[in-house]
Amino acid sequence: MFFHQDLGWAQVGFTDAGTDLGRTDAAEAVQARRRAARSVAGGLDAGSDGALDVVSMHQVHGPDAVLVGRGTPTPTADALVTRTHGVALVVRVADCTPVLLASEDGAVAAAVHAGREGLVRGVVPRAVERVVADGPTAPLHAWVGPRACGRCYELPADLADAVDAAVPGTRSTTSWGTPAVDVGAGVVAQLEALGVTVHDVGAGACTIEDDRFWSHRRQGERAGRMGGVVVLAAEGRP
Repeated sequence: MFFHQDLGWAQVGFTDAGTDLGRTDAAEAVQARRRAARSVAGGLDAGSDGALDVVSMHQVHGPDAVLVGRGTPTPTADALVTRTHGVALVVRVADCTPVLLASEDGAVAAAVHAGREGLVRGVVPRAVERVVADGPTAPLHAWVGPRACGRCYELPADLADAVDAAVPGTRSTTSWGTPAVDVGAGVVAQLEALGVTVHDVGAGACTIEDDRFWSHRRQGERAGRMGGVVVLAAEGRP
């Protein structure tokens, strides 16, 4: 586990290459996600019936954010939102930026997959919009996990310029002097502009450079998937 925090009102955590959460819904990948979710949930792995539900998504680099609860079939989306205690939300990445959200009152949580396309298409603002859709929430926090950094995420110049035009401040330069983008910086900027308190726990931990993590750019088809998990505390726990 790369990072784990018990907030009382929620649990959040990011895995590393010690776990492969899988690219598909093959049985072994589903079991790996359940083990990771239980590891993060710890003492919070109980809803009203004492069981932990694990919900992941078919990620397509889009802007859609969906509300899920117990027994929700795996949706096609890039952001999951829940208001149900004892439901673990899982996001999977291998260079993209994973984001976990939770409100201080333990009422709502979200997990977001933000790659370059998702960043440009607004998946992060869409997720926050869905979180607050039922009215104002308690202060909202976001944890941003390990991802490809702006020194390594090389792109053609025209594509890097297009990303920066859509999300200003993302244009970067690789350590070898070629055009690049910093998706994580764009994600953080979008969250802060929406008034979310950001905990950038993945800052400085580049998936392309660091073999503690899975990286599609570094490993190609051999890359597994790490990810983030957020679980709301059981009702009644402070």
